[in-house]
Amino acid sequence: MGEQQVRRTALELLVRISEGGGFSHILLHQTIENGSFSSKDAGLLTELVYGTMQRKMTIDYYLDSFVKRKTSPWVNWLLSMAVYQMVFLDRVPDHAVIYESVEIAKKKGHKGIASFVNGVLRNIQRKGLPSLDDIQDPIKRLSIETSHPEWLVRRFVRWYGMEITRKMCQKNLEHKKVSVRIQPLKADRDEIIHILKKDGIIGTASRISSQGIVIQKGNVIHHPLFEHTLTVQDESSMLVGEMVDAKPGMTVLDACSAPGGKTTHIAEKMQNQGKLYAYDLHPKKAKLVEEKARALDLTIVEAKGADSRNLEPFHSPETFDRILLDAPCSGLGVLRSKPEIKYQKTSEDIRQLKTVQKELLQSISPLLKKGGKLVYSTCTVDREENEQMVEWFLNHYPDFEVDPDFSRDLPEVCQRLPGLSKWGLQLFPHDLDTDGFFLTRLRKKGV
Repeated sequence: MGEQQVRRTALELLVRISEGGGFSHILLHQTIENGSFSSKDAGLLTELVYGTMQRKMTIDYYLDSFVKRKTSPWVNWLLSMAVYQMVFLDRVPDHAVIYESVEIAKKKGHKGIASFVNGVLRNIQRKGLPSLDDIQDPIKRLSIETSHPEWLVRRFVRWYGMEITRKMCQKNLEHKKVSVRIQPLKADRDEIIHILKKDGIIGTASRISSQGIVIQKGNVIHHPLFEHTLTVQDESSMLVGEMVDAKPGMTVLDACSAPGGKTTHIAEKMQNQGKLYAYDLHPKKAKLVEEKARALDLTIVEAKGADSRNLEPFHSPETFDRILLDAPCSGLGVLRSKPEIKYQKTSEDIRQLKTVQKELLQSISPLLKKGGKLVYSTCTVDREENEQMVEWFLNHYPDFEVDPDFSRDLPEVCQRLPGLSKWGLQLFPHDLDTDGFFLTRLRKKGV
């Protein structure tokens, strides 16, 4: 496949993600899996889609000085993709970027659009780009510089200050390393690292999970071990499975389980002994959890499609030794792998999600045994969904407390992080090069 076809595919994906609301990571994966892409072409496609999407506000700032008329979405994305390559990628000469962009404009549009695209890009090449130093307001400057909406930057600064916000926003522009979790009932981590190394894939042991491997070099997705022994999972997500503290023989609930990474991790921690009920609102997603458990030979998982705000027909009060509520959230901690989220979410979305989070906590908490433990987690850095949600719950449910052992049981590398508070642990993406993530472990009093 030629580079022009890769660029055309990238353009189509950018339009679909922005106009149709598709998720970048899902569409990219499907496109690469279903197409005849070499590893080099797949790498370029991923770079163009993620890079252009991540830097969109910066690129729009640059383009505003050169584009004085309203354009079709695909033309805007074509120009954005070209500017991304000219400014942020070194390996492609500007003249090649301009030529390829004009050729795509000819084929997708007409001669007039091609001429317009050529004129804009030649103008940029000749005159250079406007300086970000012209932006005086530090919040607006950081917003444009890191392509995070201004309302979001102001929200972060109000909570965490300028320094943490800057580090977080800048980290969100970087590519994230892939990490995988081994199935410990099938394999030893050191042995897997050795096997991968022989096959040209370099991995290092996670500092967060005894089952985790961080891939430093190579593509692990197509390795023969992948489907039945390895699971792709961010280290922050692995931390959740570790902190649930599930033991063999327990009865455990995963209230919002899809796509199944945390569910199967908990089952592995239970050594496939006991019972693990996994629910998801969507039956199709629950089926994915079931399939993942089957692939890993985990037989204790029972996955069903159901709303965890209404599990009374299925389970009596005080049934579970452990509960995981990985709550629906704004996703503001996973902007490196889902950059479109930062342009789509609003403060109203967060308000609505808080209602769902409260309802879930209210509904599942009676299902926990006295002395049992409930882990609440989100993949966001939004304080209203995290610390403030825990504070609200504990104020309304005095029979719960933050587990006194929570901080002590965290991996050593997490015990000194600035996001550790009396409510739980807020992991920022720049802390340990993971997703932004919050988790806490609550204990039901009485035993």
